[in-house]
Amino acid sequence: MPVQIHPTAIVADGAKLADGVCIGAYSLIGPHVILKEKVKIHPHVVVDGYTTIGTKTEVFPFAAIGLAPQNAHYKGEPSTLEIGEGCIIREHVTIHPGTEKGRMTTTVGNNCYIMVGAHIGHDCQLGNSVIMANNATLGGHVFVGDYANIGGLAAVHQYVRIGSYAMISGTAGVSEDVIPFGTVVAMRGKLGGLNIIGMKRRGFERQDIHELRSAYKLLVKDQSKTLEERFQKIRALYGNCKTVKELLAFIEQDPKRPLCLPAEDWEFEPDEAEENQLRAAVA
Repeated sequence: MPVQIHPTAIVADGAKLADGVCIGAYSLIGPHVILKEKVKIHPHVVVDGYTTIGTKTEVFPFAAIGLAPQNAHYKGEPSTLEIGEGCIIREHVTIHPGTEKGRMTTTVGNNCYIMVGAHIGHDCQLGNSVIMANNATLGGHVFVGDYANIGGLAAVHQYVRIGSYAMISGTAGVSEDVIPFGTVVAMRGKLGGLNIIGMKRRGFERQDIHELRSAYKLLVKDQSKTLEERFQKIRALYGNCKTVKELLAFIEQDPKRPLCLPAEDWEFEPDEAEENQLRAAVA
């Protein structure tokens, strides 16, 4: 398929455009940009810097991709931005490259859906199939695991890690690490439980969900024991469960922010109510 460039678009010398790339009216493509097969750039988009956009990704009007990061220490170093395949990047989204004091790169995985006005700061690392709703914001150096869902107007503090399959509610302010499969529901983000509905939608087995819930209770309920003591008990009881393994591996990985936990006045549901909720979720 031939490359299609609207007559009013500006593509700088040095930009690399693969077969099937389509660039809309008044868009600007910088000299170090790489657009892979069948990338579609809508009108009025700016893509600059050392930016690579993967196959079949689509960028909507007024998005600004790869411009200099919002970091006072950035001195023009040739840091990069890598966006994966099959992503949807909607209107007014901003995504910035890395910095010398960070990873020197920002990465967005495959099949991510980034909605209107969302911002991905410098040195962030997003996994595959991440969803960011309207005006969700990631500060610099944020990690987001596969299939995580970040609600509209949510704001994530720099260096925070969001585990895979986690769900952050709209308007939440998240300043602490969120475990895989967790949900954050408060305005000042506190852990509200596990994303059971999301796990069901992604095809997790009933037994994996049961064991993860049990491990989660042990993790957050008994504050009289040290974290390592709770880990040992969880490993002894549920160490063969893949979801529990992912939970523990995330917590033990070198963190730069504290762990997001439930609010102090939070209480577990009665066991019968928990069981009914789980039955409804996986029915």
